[in-house]
Amino acid sequence: MGEASLTKTFEFSSSHRYYRPEWSEEENRRVFGKCAYPNGHGHNYLLEVTVTGAVDPVTGMVVNLVDVKEAVEGVLAEFDHRHLNLDTPYFRDRIPTSENFAITLWGLIQKALPQGSRLSRLALHEDEDLYVEYRGGA
Repeated sequence: MGEASLTKTFEFSSSHRYYRPEWSEEENRRVFGKCAYPNGHGHNYLLEVTVTGAVDPVTGMVVNLVDVKEAVEGVLAEFDHRHLNLDTPYFRDRIPTSENFAITLWGLIQKALPQGSRLSRLALHEDEDLYVEYRGGA
């Protein structure tokens, strides 16, 4: 039947701080602006998850949407209403930029999806006018 892509969106909220400890407060503020404030700040994120694959001739689906929803919601539970720097292990040594966050989510979501599902795209919207797309890779 050919290939198709299925995209599902998810909403969640997280806070973060951009900060390099080896830099002075002034340098952090110069480079990261408001994102360097000591208490951080939050976003209401929108995540688009796209799975691509062959359309099953029996079910007519690329992947069961219920399985995608359960997998992604399971991953996002670790981040929803959390401070990325303080409440998760993923950003203790990395700045939680949208780019780094999308890469982290990619690895976790790909592992959580049903076997044989191919994650092909993530779009992480930090604000209504800012988002990053990630399509995997090294």
